[in-house]
Amino acid sequence: MSRNSESSFLVQGSILAIASIVSRIIGMLYRIPLYYIIGDHGNDYYGTAFEIYTLLLFISSYSLPMAVSKMVSARMAKRQVRNAYRVFRGALLFSLCTGLIGALVIFFFAGPLCALFRTPMAIFALRVLAPTLLIVALMGVFRGFFQGLGTTVPSAFSQVIEQIINAIVSIAAAFVLFRYAAKTFTEQTDLYSAAYGAAGGTLGTGAGALIGFVFLLLIFFAFRPHFLKLAERTERRQKNTYTESYRTIMRVLIMTVVPILLSTTVYNLVSVADQILFKNIANLQNYAANDISIWWGVYTGKYRVLTNVPISIASAIGASAVPVITSAFTMKDHEKVRGRIDLAIRFEMIVAFPCTAGLIVLASPIQQLLFSDATRLAAGLLIAGSISVIFYSISTLSNATLQAIDRMHVPVKNAVISLVIQAVALILCMFVFHMGIYSVIAANIVFSFVMCILNGRAVKRYSGFSPNITKTFVKPGIAAVIMGVAVLLIYRLIMLVTGINAIGTVIGILAGIIIYFIVLLLIKGITESELLDFPKGSMIIRIAKKAHLL
Repeated sequence: MSRNSESSFLVQGSILAIASIVSRIIGMLYRIPLYYIIGDHGNDYYGTAFEIYTLLLFISSYSLPMAVSKMVSARMAKRQVRNAYRVFRGALLFSLCTGLIGALVIFFFAGPLCALFRTPMAIFALRVLAPTLLIVALMGVFRGFFQGLGTTVPSAFSQVIEQIINAIVSIAAAFVLFRYAAKTFTEQTDLYSAAYGAAGGTLGTGAGALIGFVFLLLIFFAFRPHFLKLAERTERRQKNTYTESYRTIMRVLIMTVVPILLSTTVYNLVSVADQILFKNIANLQNYAANDISIWWGVYTGKYRVLTNVPISIASAIGASAVPVITSAFTMKDHEKVRGRIDLAIRFEMIVAFPCTAGLIVLASPIQQLLFSDATRLAAGLLIAGSISVIFYSISTLSNATLQAIDRMHVPVKNAVISLVIQAVALILCMFVFHMGIYSVIAANIVFSFVMCILNGRAVKRYSGFSPNITKTFVKPGIAAVIMGVAVLLIYRLIMLVTGINAIGTVIGILAGIIIYFIVLLLIKGITESELLDFPKGSMIIRIAKKAHLL
């Protein structure tokens, strides 16, 4: 296999990662005006509704894109084009059923679910999200189908379109509904305004998903005739063609979906467990309900919204790596499996380390830039919790790797073990050390670190892959530390000269990117031959040579 085809999944992963970053940035930017419209309480209701929605999404359909991608790529590797299409059709029926059930559960059980999270006023936002479950389930099948064929472009564009519509509708609907509630309710006006505003914010999620789904439909119907012709040509060339029955496909789909579903559900139960444990324990410790709501609003609205941006890169790389690793694994080419795992983890760490360093040293400036009312608590949470970006990136990527090599039960077991340890850590931090909201940060770090260790051991055992510690972790870490020190000095110098936080933050970030890659090249953290495997590697090499860095 040529170098280009060998590393093409990194290009596809980069496309998806860029789209994911753009989507996250749009999401982060629109959350700023949304935050000012609905306030801390509204942000608490909004975050709670999304916690419950996300949990039901994981159970009903979140695993579908990866499962469909895995099944389609395995059949395309064997030139079973017709069967790949039958997988797509079977998955559509499956997603229709699971998405509809999930939507009905959310709508009719919204009250008890919100009460469980001790946030009853989130009921309005949660009910608005109900139809979105069905749309996202169907959309996931289309994304998985295209990714199984080796292209992430439709998924990437649909993500960006979805987020743009989401941003516009969320802000407009939150503003209108907030003012409507303020005029309509004479008692507890602030709480109802915040609750209705949060519902307006979730309305944008549904509108964005609907437009993203329509976009994928248009792409699919334009592509479908060409795909069916390919299936016909393939069948004519092959004398003995085997057509899978839909019963077989549904059985294999369920067997593929369930382990991935369990893994992703347990893996993402962390945030649900965090909220339930934290709010209930804080209530037992006699903290004021108003304070608890504000703390959780800061945690979800000013901490997680930032740390989720770099972690989304790992999700994108993992999504693009699954089809190619599955294809190589299906053809029993274990050397290529290890090579692709190595490329994915190297690329991910080269991104994760500087992101972590940047968030730590610029925690307060970034918070001030995005939120004019940023508190010491918001910056403190970001400083304390940014290290989890590295751990979550590794564990997310290793989850995808294990699922690609048919060890789908392993991430489930590892996630359950990590979740139990994380819950114990959170309880200890709350009761013994009285760390308040910082208990959630500490528990998250514990969970992601334990997942890294357990998944890393499993990947080595089942694939034979063992990373080069120095090149994969140590050198990017050294470059990130040097970058962090330089960025902090640059920021403080600019603040002395201009006194303007926005200028210091933006210049600090841009300078940090340049400094990091210069240091990484100087300490041989990445070589010229390795750069060729990375997206735009040839262009990076030309620039590096002109600067005498290679």
